[in-house]
Amino acid sequence: MQSSLTPFRVAVIGGGPAGLMAAQTLAQGGAQVDVYDAMPSVGRKFLLAGRGGMNITHAEPYADFVTRYGKGAAPLRAMLDAFGPQDVRDWVHGLGVDTFVGTSGRVFPTDMKAAPLLRAWLHRLRESGVQFHMRHRWLGWRDDALLLNTPDGELLQRADAVVLALGGGSWARLGSDGAWLPLLAERGVGVAPLAPANCGFDVDWSEHFSSRHAGEPLTTVAIISTGADGKEFRKQGQFVVTQGGVEGSLIYALSAALRDQIAADGNATIHLDLLPDLTAQRVADQVARPRGARSMASHLQSRLGIKGVKAGLLRECLSKERFADEGQLAQAVKRLPVRLLRARPIDEAISSAGGVRWDALEGTMLKSAPGVFVAGEMVDWEAPTGGYLLTACLAGGQAAGRDVLAWLGRS
Repeated sequence: MQSSLTPFRVAVIGGGPAGLMAAQTLAQGGAQVDVYDAMPSVGRKFLLAGRGGMNITHAEPYADFVTRYGKGAAPLRAMLDAFGPQDVRDWVHGLGVDTFVGTSGRVFPTDMKAAPLLRAWLHRLRESGVQFHMRHRWLGWRDDALLLNTPDGELLQRADAVVLALGGGSWARLGSDGAWLPLLAERGVGVAPLAPANCGFDVDWSEHFSSRHAGEPLTTVAIISTGADGKEFRKQGQFVVTQGGVEGSLIYALSAALRDQIAADGNATIHLDLLPDLTAQRVADQVARPRGARSMASHLQSRLGIKGVKAGLLRECLSKERFADEGQLAQAVKRLPVRLLRARPIDEAISSAGGVRWDALEGTMLKSAPGVFVAGEMVDWEAPTGGYLLTACLAGGQAAGRDVLAWLGRS
């Protein structure tokens, strides 16, 4: 442990939200902070995630908010208690950016953009003395010094403490490639394999169906599925049919359970309620109405408004006999089986699960590597979209920074 009078230097490896928040916390605590990142600039995934509207956190009641992290909810709780959704909003406001709550409860900057927020944050960090070193890829350790590959060749860098905030395994082109996992495993750190989270899934669509409906959204539908506990659950929303499967917000919200079910059973079957606002009896009554000379497809469109991709799904997933049987067809409108074969590759996923196991940590410090702390998606937790990912990354970055300060005797 450092003397409280001795200047100390901390290296932060990774310039995403977790690393930048760790750097902010450390600089506020009096550390000399160097941020190293393999990419030409920091926050690249942060910027890309904000292209469709920068969702920074969620405004639902905190008691509900903290349950969204699955098995990671308990170990993350202390971090979120210290830096939760309202703290995120207050921090953004402190950078001169206003926020608002959308109809879904998601919280956005008023201008919906990530770039102004990142620019203000980096300006604040540089003013506090944080130094940034771009195109510096961490390769592990050599003689207890950090080994970095730089434009000028290999560099050995020593620091009083290190924060690793290298992201998970999704979007490798933006820097989160998971290359750190074997480096930590070699050092005796307990790690869980990285897996896709908030991801799409492959479905064995026919060429006829995919050629006509790939890219079409399924709006106002519900998915009925079975959890690991054997209980059915239901969630309403929307998703998109792709050339070879399904993706979109409703699929992402259920992806962790579906991924785990596929890993256990080889596949997973979901059931679609194509008309969640109508009762099963109402659907059955409308299907059974006389249709005269009209085809069943025309009848469904006329009586229930089923057309386009919804009509295509019924044709795709039902045999001719079931489609022609009014009773079975009505049941399928409310409970249409779709078999998912596998999760899409991790590099296509919005985020990842797996990483440094919680039992390998003491707080945020690696038990097998004193003075090395981890933050963000490197740790084995996952969350749905909706501001939960970013909030936990920021909370984890602050926790790592505070733990470093405590370990160095500065707090």
